[in-house]
Amino acid sequence: MSVVISGTGSYVPEIIVGEEEFLQHEFYNSDGSRIDLPNKEIIRKFRSITGIEERRYAPAGIRSSDMAAAAAAIAIADAGIDKESLDGIIYAHNYGDIPKGTIQSDTVPSLAARVKHTLKIKSPDCIAFDILFGCPGWIQGVITARQYITGSGTKRYLVIGAETLSRVLDPHDRDSMIYADGAGAAIVEEKPGAAPSGILSTASRSYTYDEAYYLDFGHSLKEGYQPDTRFIKMQGRKIYEFALTNVPQAMRACLDKSGCAIDEVKKVFIHQANEKMDEAIIKRFFKLYERETPENIMPMSINKLGNSSVATVPTLFDLVRKNKLEGHHIETGDLIILASVGAGMNINAITYRI
Repeated sequence: MSVVISGTGSYVPEIIVGEEEFLQHEFYNSDGSRIDLPNKEIIRKFRSITGIEERRYAPAGIRSSDMAAAAAAIAIADAGIDKESLDGIIYAHNYGDIPKGTIQSDTVPSLAARVKHTLKIKSPDCIAFDILFGCPGWIQGVITARQYITGSGTKRYLVIGAETLSRVLDPHDRDSMIYADGAGAAIVEEKPGAAPSGILSTASRSYTYDEAYYLDFGHSLKEGYQPDTRFIKMQGRKIYEFALTNVPQAMRACLDKSGCAIDEVKKVFIHQANEKMDEAIIKRFFKLYERETPENIMPMSINKLGNSSVATVPTLFDLVRKNKLEGHHIETGDLIILASVGAGMNINAITYRI
């Protein structure tokens, strides 16, 4: 028996936010001083580093759990299963439901319970719970589902990653241009297979000694701006250095545990955090095996969709799986790696055979 991803779905919000939306912003440094550059230059430099030209925001009346339910319904239909057969719903997020225009996160009832309610699943045996694991939350949800399946006799889980980061942004912080909204979902279940397939190995790591607050909540960079509100904040340089040092090692540990060779890897689906950072991570990963980075190994969606945290990997996987990302496709038998890094600081990876 193998633990496989049998269906996927994603919700990409329809509101496209281009670079022109930030031309009138006032951007500040971490010391509170105004950045002494024209906004066009700030935006140009930002794009050259992150690769982001556009990002997607959810409409005013749509919450994270609404996007999640939409993605989940697609994944259930794609897998061709009865929703009442689910043993559980695992929902990865970081900020809960935040109605547009408010500052308060809403997590009671859990977002997983809200999705179960929206999908009208009646079975009390379908447990619904949330996990908070930073941007690697969806991958950790898949790992958790596998642990339940292999250790408890359950068979089928719906794993969701959804976030509305657009509602926790400081408009005076350049980093606000990174973030986006979205949702991705997958059905993770046990299925018979003639050869080893599905999830072959996993790896998870948490670094909290010095790294716990590399990404957290803080006040606006502009003094006096909404003093009672806190916004998502990150120490970009420290995160970059941390990721380049630790993510390739975790990916290697995961691949080595699978018993597969580096030359078998066809695609690497990595959290869409920053284009240059992701490219550097993949280069270092292959260098650990004394290999050059293969061409077209890493699908990317960040240029048009931005960084939607827990939603980036499942959305990207769904797009490629359904041949919706030009230049990328996967076939039965292909070996892929899923990997992520984010707040915690947490890292994880999965080696997966299609």
